[in-house]
Amino acid sequence: MSFVDEVSIYVKAGDGGRGCVSFRREKYVPKGGPDGGDGGKGGDVVIQGDKNLYSLLDFKYKKIYRAERGKNGSGNNRKGRDGKDCVIRVPLGTIIYQEDGDLFFLREILEDKESFVVAKGGRGGRGNARFASPVNQAPERFEQGEKGEEKKLRLVLKLMADVGLVGLPNAGKSTLISRLTHAKPKIAEYPFTTLTPQLGVANVDNECFIVADIPGIIKGAAKGKGLGLRFLRHVERTTSLVWVIDGSSEKPEADYQILKEELASYDPKLLEKRRLVVLNKVDLISEDKRKFCEELFAKIGEKVIGISALYGVGIERLLEEIRALNEKVQ
Repeated sequence: MSFVDEVSIYVKAGDGGRGCVSFRREKYVPKGGPDGGDGGKGGDVVIQGDKNLYSLLDFKYKKIYRAERGKNGSGNNRKGRDGKDCVIRVPLGTIIYQEDGDLFFLREILEDKESFVVAKGGRGGRGNARFASPVNQAPERFEQGEKGEEKKLRLVLKLMADVGLVGLPNAGKSTLISRLTHAKPKIAEYPFTTLTPQLGVANVDNECFIVADIPGIIKGAAKGKGLGLRFLRHVERTTSLVWVIDGSSEKPEADYQILKEELASYDPKLLEKRRLVVLNKVDLISEDKRKFCEELFAKIGEKVIGISALYGVGIERLLEEIRALNEKVQ
């Protein structure tokens, strides 16, 4: 399934129904008496959060959304039926902007079933019964319904996950998320295997949490290099972070510094999130190098867990540490 995290769509609320001109057939009443009913209200366009969605993929194929117009009024003071709302479901973490030359922030959708009326339907027009008066007992006046609002919107998704996996390309994040969850990302021996965020659900003693694998970060990512800013924003809403360092790298400590600098350049608050440092691919290094790396990171205050995502070494301990980390955040 493709991952889409930014789209533009057009929405149009329903127009109000037209008021009716009608007269009763009634003896001794001028022209039978006016009894034209009002038109119905046009439907609204409503954006609603859905916890079961994780991408804006559907909007890639459908970009125009219209609510139903209100029905016209009719005789015997019958009001026209209100138009049906158009409900657009989006993933949690979606930000709604109005496109009008510049982008204007409208709303963030953060909770399941949270709703926001993004375009209001037009008011129904009044029928001639509304215009009757002692002076004009048989009015032929009526109103057309008001136009519904129409807007061009930009939807931008920032994933909401419990844990975000961050690291340089080829650090083994895709293999790790496949071990932690049931996610099945494409895995290969070249950088940028992960071109879009991957989500999976980890389960520890019947306690579930969502894990997001963020595409590899390189030096200069905060300035747009590599996959750049497009996916760094998905780190913002994760509860905690797992920094994945390639233990087989010539200088794991240098990779750590690049990761730290890029996260800080994008948003210094990312360094305030609770985190674990994972030294991956320990199956490819000597015991001496592993101990050296652990001591090196310990000196700068980082708790390091040595794992091999490929062979499943240390995964159970990592899951327990992640659960404990999220409990602290809560």
